[in-house]
Amino acid sequence: MLSLRHVSVYYGKAMALNDVSIEVTHGSVVGIIGANGAGKSTILRTVSGLKQLTAGEILFREQRINGMGTTEIVKLGIVHIMEGRRLFPYLSVLTNLKLGASLRKDKAGINHDMEDILERFPLLRARRNQKAGTLSGGEQQMLAIGRGLMAKPQLLMLDEPSVGLSPLMVDTVAQIVKDINQRGVTVLLVEQNIPLAFSVAKRGYALQVGEVVLEGTTDELQSAGVVKQTYLGA
Repeated sequence: MLSLRHVSVYYGKAMALNDVSIEVTHGSVVGIIGANGAGKSTILRTVSGLKQLTAGEILFREQRINGMGTTEIVKLGIVHIMEGRRLFPYLSVLTNLKLGASLRKDKAGINHDMEDILERFPLLRARRNQKAGTLSGGEQQMLAIGRGLMAKPQLLMLDEPSVGLSPLMVDTVAQIVKDINQRGVTVLLVEQNIPLAFSVAKRGYALQVGEVVLEGTTDELQSAGVVKQTYLGA
């Protein structure tokens, strides 16, 4: 579904990604792990058109998308939920959700998906008229995910969804990701919380200083010495 082929990205003269190749197959959950500054978020920003690559190419369903605008990329079915949630804090929960569907024209489908999301996240239904900025961190993350789903993604990219959440809410986010995938949405998950990433992904990539140093199934990554030493404290 998604292929990054020998992608390199620079911020000025500073290298962010160097010759990165990643494959995300249809219907899968793929995790990208790494420390701060490893280049994880840059991968998602480059896929969604927020950052231009220096070398390589990105294909979505065999169509080259690097060089396309963010709006066109979203229309293709790629939705990026950024780190920090990026909600409109002074707008209501309901308005934030509606904004997720701003590129859609199918009113009946939008209404159906809105009801589905409020059914899936009953806390959002109860707080639908509250300003988004008054929600707790976990509730805001649910809203960010719900808003992303309103765009009807084929590929959902999640950037550090566990940041700032309690352990209980992290478990909830993990279950939400599994549920999204079971409903037919492919997921690309960037996470520093390695147990979370490994609990939902079947395949993953480990990044260090902008380069892929390991790839394979999550079982293979968990057994790798560099992952144990660097990320799991073993």
